[in-house]
Amino acid sequence: MNSPKINNRPLSPHLQVWRWTPTMVMSILHRSTGCALAVGLLIAVWWLVAAAGGAGSYDTFLGFATSTIGQLMLVGWLFALYLHMFSGIRHLVMDTGRWLTVQAGDRAAAVIVLSSVIFTLVTWACMKGWF
Repeated sequence: MNSPKINNRPLSPHLQVWRWTPTMVMSILHRSTGCALAVGLLIAVWWLVAAAGGAGSYDTFLGFATSTIGQLMLVGWLFALYLHMFSGIRHLVMDTGRWLTVQAGDRAAAVIVLSSVIFTLVTWACMKGWF
């Protein structure tokens, strides 16, 4: 019986096959920020449960939230929120038939990342009372 020839090529294109583009990065970032928002939601639930649990449990939460790792997680969650929101708005605009060219997608990706950084910094500065 003849055995079939084994082909080592992937059955479908994978990340290592394609040249990275801004729209590809935005697609990955949109999905990963959605996951980060779900994790951040657990921290928000912890905050609410701690607030309802009394002074001791709220102090425990506050200790975490004001620690370096807690602050990094909160600023990351804020960035994920803005990036996911702006990326979602881009998808809504694309649903209307606009921004469908490669150039428009690349420009939108750059604007989304830049806007997310700026909005994160401004929001964080307002929260910290730097203004």
